[in-house]
Amino acid sequence: MQVTSSGSGAGSARIPKVLSASTLIGDGVRNLQDEDLGKVEEIMIDLDSGRVAYVVVSFGGFLGLGSKLFAIPWDAFRLDSDREVFILDVDRQALENAPGFDKDNWPDFADREWGSQIHSYYGYDPYWKRESSATDWEHTGETRRY
Repeated sequence: MQVTSSGSGAGSARIPKVLSASTLIGDGVRNLQDEDLGKVEEIMIDLDSGRVAYVVVSFGGFLGLGSKLFAIPWDAFRLDSDREVFILDVDRQALENAPGFDKDNWPDFADREWGSQIHSYYGYDPYWKRESSATDWEHTGETRRY
């Protein structure tokens, strides 16, 4: 995940290095075209590695009814801290066609085969295949790293 701030200069908001998950639940998700892609419903943490694995996003439906849930790799997001939204470089059609699930039938997030398919759909290598290092937890400035 990349953290960005839309402001610049002395008046800019401070870019956070650490946030509680509860402050991110309910945040909006927008794409690069500034289209609304839904909101953050949950943040999934891999307890073995201590890494944030997925952001669960609700999308579609009307007033939350009929919306579908999507597990999206953490690496796919940037946080716009000024606007308090997640930015996802995916167009609406790609999200509509993405593998998803409903609120009563969640996938097994520990299933590596399922996780590999999800990461592949969004164009990322699975986080568990990368070598763990201290820099994984730091903002590196690269688009696909957090």
